[in-house]
Amino acid sequence: MTGSTEAGDARARLVEKVRELAYLCADTEEFTLASGRTSRHFFDTKPVMCDPEAAHLLGVLIHHTIDGIEGGVDVVGGLELGAVPLTGIAIAKAGVGSTLRGFIMRKEPKGRGGRKTGNPPGIEGSTIQSGDRIVILEDVTTTGGSALKAAGRLRAIGCNVVACISIVDREEGGKEAFEGAGIPLLPLSTLSDYA
Repeated sequence: MTGSTEAGDARARLVEKVRELAYLCADTEEFTLASGRTSRHFFDTKPVMCDPEAAHLLGVLIHHTIDGIEGGVDVVGGLELGAVPLTGIAIAKAGVGSTLRGFIMRKEPKGRGGRKTGNPPGIEGSTIQSGDRIVILEDVTTTGGSALKAAGRLRAIGCNVVACISIVDREEGGKEAFEGAGIPLLPLSTLSDYA
């Protein structure tokens, strides 16, 4: 796969890779999701994020989406564990000379912030500054609860959360929850692509 992959081709191929590496659908069994809900549909996107071709496709699509955000983006990142590889993919795809920075937010802050960055406890990586325009990255969105808590923590330090990009929107209320918080959810795919 070359660096010149078109977004439409990348999206179609990403759906194939997610279907192949991450998607399970049970006829009778219900999976318990991180949100506490149960569903016949389950996505384990870690193999997708760690697959070379899929990582390239994710980088293409994340940057295509970021390029469409009016006013630009300063920082990308999100909650451990799902956003850790996505953040690496996004900043690596930005390339040398880019000013796009990345961060990782712990679900439970440790008793220290960034020792050299000045970030508050639980936010690690690049320095996050008041006024930064941030895109939250998420692997799978169900209700949006965890990512919206992260957005609240970022807003509390003066950041502008301009969007959330998710690999898969399970179409179970996450989009509406983000809209209610004034943050567009921009999924790279949805459950409808797989079910």
